[in-house]
Amino acid sequence: MKWITHWATALITLIVISYIGWSDPFVKETLRLKSFDLIQQYDTQITSSDIAILEIDEKSIEKYGQWPWKRTVIADMIWQLRDAGAGIIILPILFSEQDRLDGDMDLAQAIAGNGVVIAQTGTSQTNKNAVPRGVAKIGDPLPWLFEWDGMLGPIELLGLNADGVGVISTVPEIDGVVRRLPLLMKVGEEIFPSIAMETIRVATGDPSYQVKTQEGGITAMRVPSYPTIKTDSFGRIWLRYNTDFPTLSASASDYTSLEGKTVIIGATAEGLSSIIATPKGEQYSYIPVATSLQTILNGKTLIRYAESTLLEWLAAIGLGLLLILLASKTPYWISGIMIVSIPLCTLYFSYESFMDSLVLIDWSWIVMVTTLVGFHAIFNRFTKEFFEKQEIKKQFAGYASPTVVRMLQENPALIKDGMKKEISICFSDLRGFTPLGESFGDDVKGLTKIMNGYMDAITQPILDAEGMVIKYIGDASMHIHNAPIEDPHHPKTAVQCGLDMLKAVEIFNDKITKEGRPPVGMGAGINTGLGYLGEMGSTLRHSYDVLGDSVSTAARIESKCKEYGCVLLVGENTYNATKDDFFYLKVDDLAVKGKTVGIRIYTVLDGFCDLRAQDEHVKMHDYYSTQNFDKAIQSCRKLKGEFGGQLDKYYDMWIERCEYMQTQKLPKDWNGVFIATTK
Repeated sequence: MKWITHWATALITLIVISYIGWSDPFVKETLRLKSFDLIQQYDTQITSSDIAILEIDEKSIEKYGQWPWKRTVIADMIWQLRDAGAGIIILPILFSEQDRLDGDMDLAQAIAGNGVVIAQTGTSQTNKNAVPRGVAKIGDPLPWLFEWDGMLGPIELLGLNADGVGVISTVPEIDGVVRRLPLLMKVGEEIFPSIAMETIRVATGDPSYQVKTQEGGITAMRVPSYPTIKTDSFGRIWLRYNTDFPTLSASASDYTSLEGKTVIIGATAEGLSSIIATPKGEQYSYIPVATSLQTILNGKTLIRYAESTLLEWLAAIGLGLLLILLASKTPYWISGIMIVSIPLCTLYFSYESFMDSLVLIDWSWIVMVTTLVGFHAIFNRFTKEFFEKQEIKKQFAGYASPTVVRMLQENPALIKDGMKKEISICFSDLRGFTPLGESFGDDVKGLTKIMNGYMDAITQPILDAEGMVIKYIGDASMHIHNAPIEDPHHPKTAVQCGLDMLKAVEIFNDKITKEGRPPVGMGAGINTGLGYLGEMGSTLRHSYDVLGDSVSTAARIESKCKEYGCVLLVGENTYNATKDDFFYLKVDDLAVKGKTVGIRIYTVLDGFCDLRAQDEHVKMHDYYSTQNFDKAIQSCRKLKGEFGGQLDKYYDMWIERCEYMQTQKLPKDWNGVFIATTK
């Protein structure tokens, strides 16, 4: 189940989040609304030229006395406003009870025919003095309208004399913030306009409203003499809180500054004013009235398409999948840039859509999904690679140099994917184990320790040469050069490494002989050719290995060291690549077991360059290949003691072979290739 720890877990996270998001839970809705708030907070603020506020403020209380005032005072304000040339006058004040100071008649006279709109409010009670309005319907809007249990209206005297009566109730969102306002509401089968819509109706002089409904809900509504107002499916408009409204204290003696403006008489004095939550913070309760009216007057309502939630959901999935792909395949810095860029671009796009087209886009969902999934994918990849690197370090720390280990950690594909390339392969084997083992008797611990010391001794030159140990097989080893780290001179490196391994054995022997142990020897065979490298084995157990004909040839060359009495043998490919770098002597033309074509093998004599002895050695092989075995034997006898005696055993073996060949009937075209019958 290793795949679970990589990109798949991020995909699972994306699927789970998307599944939750499809149901549009409370958290998602809250985030969506807050995202709209954030955009509005950076909206350009303007000052209304259409609507003004006549404030019932502290100065007004000082002038007219304690609230509630006699309604004659409000009537006088209305007459002053009319004299000043004000437009429609809105009283978002509920007059549901008779004036205890008998000012109702004065107010009724003031509001009659003067373009005054007064308030009613939705309640959880039964209707009382409610004032509904007629609606011309295209389709049935009733199932889609916000419904109140009851409607509390003004006293009958005021309700009959006012030019309009509109609902001042707001409908907060799930977090208590007023962002949308229904333009029409219902109680049972009766429809009631918001005070903003009622103001438009009064201003146009129309008697009723028109509502268009389709299968998905309400699409628009209008006053017949006024342009169509687009709403959401529930007959609501989004409020754009970007407008400041000029104010004037009700205590002022001169109202002429309000000429031509729609005037809202709103309470701001402490104890009178009610506060509501808006996207731009707490504001007076008349602000939604002013804002909704201003939105209608501007003719530019905020747009939230019905398909937006689905499109945002799909966009989050698509971008999440893109980030998972990028996090799996690209460098971390590219993934990091994308994880940061996508949220920023989404936020910018949302803001520009709002500023240019008043379209509301939920950037929060896309940002949340892409950020969470993106960082999850990167974290998974980092975790996976971290453990892979630790596994590589654990697997290769004792088999390769720190440089090679770091390279494998940075590019695990070199192990996982495999490759085919030319390499130099070296097999080595311990000589003299039996007497060494006997010297320890039953001391297995001591023998194990000294064998580990031997392996350490021959391994260090390999690591120093940036080679890689493929495996240890008992007291034998196999290592390669030019993989995974590149080495254009790998044949030379391999031969020099073999010589260094022999020197390391000499140093090791100096140590153990001082402890009274018999010395050991080493034989090594090197071959150069194509190899197939990679992690091989079963799903339960596997390791880095190399296969190929060149590998088996190297193993068989090493197996001949003991027979020839040589400590280091190389194949013909290795020789051809390094013949100018080392002192070589031809050993044999040999067809190793399983082969019919002979290969020429050589031995390396470190530090020897006796040209006379070298010429004699060449003659010996010429005599042998031409079946002149007597002269070949003579040459072998002459060569014993040469080259520091390193090849005396080799020449003894060759004398025996020549004597054997003399007893054989060889074909005339015999080319001197010896057919091996053992490894």
